[in-house]
Order: sequence, then C-alpha cells, then structure tokens
Amino acid sequence: MSFQQLQHDMAGEGYVATDDLAMALHLMDVLERPILLEGPAGVGKTEVARALAGARGAKLIRLQCYEGLDASQAIYEWNYQRQLLTIRAASEAGETGRAVEDRIFSEEFLLERPLLAAIRQPKPPVLLIDEIDRADEEFEAFLLEVLSEFQITVPELGTIHATTQPLVVLTANGTRDLSDALRRRCLYTYLDYPDRETELAILRARCPGVEARLAGQVVGFVQALRREELEKVPGIAEMLDFAAALMGLGIADLTSDPAVLQSTLKTLLKTQVDQANVTTEVTQRLAGRAA
Repeated sequence: MSFQQLQHDMAGEGYVATDDLAMALHLMDVLERPILLEGPAGVGKTEVARALAGARGAKLIRLQCYEGLDASQAIYEWNYQRQLLTIRAASEAGETGRAVEDRIFSEEFLLERPLLAAIRQPKPPVLLIDEIDRADEEFEAFLLEVLSEFQITVPELGTIHATTQPLVVLTANGTRDLSDALRRRCLYTYLDYPDRETELAILRARCPGVEARLAGQVVGFVQALRREELEKVPGIAEMLDFAAALMGLGIADLTSDPAVLQSTLKTLLKTQVDQANVTTEVTQRLAGRAA
C-alpha cells in the first residue's frame, strides 16, 4: 500500500492526513517501527490512530497513560477474586498443593490488559499508547522492553511471544521530556495546528453540509482566536463543535448576530478565564477579520 493510498483510505475515515504524516505512517508499516506523534493538545494525534485502524480494517487497542500507571493495569493481572474462590472450593474438596496452584495460575485466570492483548490478536491491531508523557519514567523504561521484543514474560506461565506485531502509535503533549531511548526506537512526526486549507478540508469532511462561506469564516475565526492569549487553545474538535453549533442555530454569517456568536464561544473556550477575556468586542473584531 502506497502512502497516497493510505492517505485516501484515512480520508474515507474522515481524517485529512498531510503528505508528511501519511508518509510517516507508511514508513511505520514498512519498517515495523513504532511512531511517536508529538504536538499540542487538540491537533488530532489520537484521531490518527483511530483513522489508521479504520483504514487498515484493524482493531484499535488503546492504553491511556497517567501518573502511576503500572504493569498490572497496562499488561496483565490475575483474576484474584476467581483465584480465591477456586482455592476455597479446592480446599473444601480436599485438594491442595501443586495441582491447585497450577490451575489458578493458568490462562483461565489471566486478565489481558492492552499491551498483552495487542500482541495476541490474530490480525495486527493498531496499538495506541496515548499521552505516554503522562506516565512515569519507570513505566516508559518497561515499555521499551515490550516494544523492542514484542514479548511479555509472565513468571507463572513463561514468555508469551507476539502472535502478530501491532502497529504502535504513541502520542505526547509535552508534559515532560521523553527519554532518548524511546525516541530512538520510534519514527517521529510533530503535529501542529493545521493550516487554513487543511482545516477547511477537515471541516468539510466532518460537516459536509456546511456552506462554503460559513466554513471559511469558522476556520478564519478559530485560527485568529488561537493567536489570542488563551489558557487553553481550541483544537480541531472544538472547531468542529463551533461549526456544528452555528449550523444548528441557523447562522450563515458570523457577523449577523453578535450576541448569538458570543454565546457559541462555549464550544471553543473551556476555562472561565478565557471566557472572561474574550469579550464581545474581541469576538466582533475576530469575526470581522474572518468575514
């Protein structure tokens, strides 16, 4: 599959991939290497994995990272409740010793978490390791071992080798610096906010009923708003919500009703400070530029 074909297939999933991104994803497949997507929140990094899975007809398995994430939540854990019930039942039946131990530490009692599930799929899935920079450095080091060998050792069962090798997409928002070791093992692409033409294409793909004039005004307004001093810059999802709100209210021109326009900023501004600072005067100024 060429990168152009991948780009076309992702467009069918509603994702507008630039040539640079499509080529990076194509190389990830060809070289069988993970890809690290870095950039500000709201630019569509997570959506890349979803669209890639759809384009490939693959299952999407997601591991959401957070501080304190450990192996039991990311790889596997034992079903302790069932193990205790089995031990109790065996004891009542007079069973003890190695036979009971072998039974409770078998596949029947193993609970798969995302990393283990990803390497045991019959068809290569897309494994999304989302916001890896929110996890601790200790977990990042452990993850390197899994991604290098695509095998997991369960002490009670032995080493589980990958049935298939997943397509691995890691995302990061810049919460902390990632290790050089992780970066070396990954292909890398930085995703920024899209340019005007790309964002217009995204809007048309996701909101096919939007009129051309309103689409241009929405994108122009949101891109101008991003240049204001904001605590949380609106991303692509917020832009789409903004457009949907305007369409739902029957607004065809941003300058037609300043009061209604101001009320729809709830879709774009997600903190009290930002809503207070973007006054009606600011809104009208931005709308005039976008018109």
